Amino acid sequence: MGIKESVGRGSNEDSVPGWGRVEFGRRLGLKAVAGTALIAGTTIAATSTSEATSNAETIKIGYVTPSTGSFADFAGPDRFVLSLIRSASQFAKGITLGKTKYKIEITVKNSQSDPTVASAVAIELIQQTGVDLIVTSSGPETTVPVSGVCEGAGVPCLSTACPWETWWSGFVGNSIGPAGNAVGSPPQYCSMFFFGVPELVECFLPMWNKVLRVTDADQVYAGMFPNDADGIAFRSDWPSTMATLVSAEGGTPWTLVDGGAYSDGSSDYKAMIELFKSGSGGKPCDFFINYSLTSDFNTFWRQSSEQAWKPKFATVARTMQFPNDADALGELSENVAAGCWFSPNAPYESSLTGMSANTFAATYQMVTAQQWAQSMGSTYSLFEVVIEALKKVRNPHDRKAVANAMKEVAYVGMCGPLNFSASTNPARGVGVIKPIGIQWRRGSKELVGHRRFAWSPWVVDNTLNRHIPLQATLAPTNA
Repeated sequence: MGIKESVGRGSNEDSVPGWGRVEFGRRLGLKAVAGTALIAGTTIAATSTSEATSNAETIKIGYVTPSTGSFADFAGPDRFVLSLIRSASQFAKGITLGKTKYKIEITVKNSQSDPTVASAVAIELIQQTGVDLIVTSSGPETTVPVSGVCEGAGVPCLSTACPWETWWSGFVGNSIGPAGNAVGSPPQYCSMFFFGVPELVECFLPMWNKVLRVTDADQVYAGMFPNDADGIAFRSDWPSTMATLVSAEGGTPWTLVDGGAYSDGSSDYKAMIELFKSGSGGKPCDFFINYSLTSDFNTFWRQSSEQAWKPKFATVARTMQFPNDADALGELSENVAAGCWFSPNAPYESSLTGMSANTFAATYQMVTAQQWAQSMGSTYSLFEVVIEALKKVRNPHDRKAVANAMKEVAYVGMCGPLNFSASTNPARGVGVIKPIGIQWRRGSKELVGHRRFAWSPWVVDNTLNRHIPLQATLAPTNA
């Protein structure tokens, strides 16, 4: 009998800022610093030695993840992923560094998708469990406060599934410059891998250009950005980043029709939709970009259909990342496009066991009876990176050495190539995953594990990673 894993968003989705941008990251970072001082007092400073106090021949790893709450979808595959990690030779039998063989223990803590809880469990892992390092995933509400605690305590930390700009801005004194560049100093103990706004623009724009070539679409796009810190930042960052890229390629400028700031949890988007239908210069908005909560996008998208606004191409961010997002919209999911950071269609394999990305996802579906989710790839890679870093040090309890080693990791694993010190990275210790373009379409037995699900993400654009083969031809969202 397969394992049934509980996955849910929780009841407070509309109150959650989302997975963040600059201002949100800064607030979380300051909250983590304050929380560290408040919860731990001066005690945490005593644990901030150059070496961990754990058993000399045991490497202790803490994993902080939102098992419950509004980001629980990200953590849905955790149980399965951790079972594979723990069964890998490096974790099941131990790892030899120099002349010493070390056991590896993983302790999991639930952040509950709450920044305060995330800080508290990170401190618990450091003070009570005596971890050598912490890995964390899935949204700024978890990754930013955990990273802040670790940086303050001098404990190596690796994060993923959080836009790099939000994570970077969570460290005191850091910010994002006018050109979208990282301003400030890299944290000493923390590293991360994922993508940000520039990579998302580079993923979406080629799809927009392809739709231009096969339709009579105008270069006018609708922007749906909420009146929260994340929406405000995205409203500012997206147009300027896209304009820079278009100019560099010698392209024709695009016109943005901003739907106006709205409150998260709004239920009436009729005025916004009429604005998009009117467009600009007598031309309707034929393209769409958003940075909305899933529930808000669902309401908006249903009302758009009712009001007969059907843009030729819709690209979404912050939503439509998981199968149940598509299931909730049903027929309206057809050909909605998004970015994807892990695909079973990729030619990559585990650096720990050699298991292919396809087998990884197919086995998950067989064991859990649930559809694969892209967060399983980035979670798996957290532990791959840890092993790559540990292989570079002589003493795994030397926290500074381990932290420095993470910033030098360059390897190919479940999520493809990752290089934390590449000159093209935003900063040292920030590895970048290049997302590919997917569209949600009806499932097929031709896909992962030869099992058909109601809706599946099909790879339709591989501009940023030609090694990942296309699965279908990109099509307009609405012909």
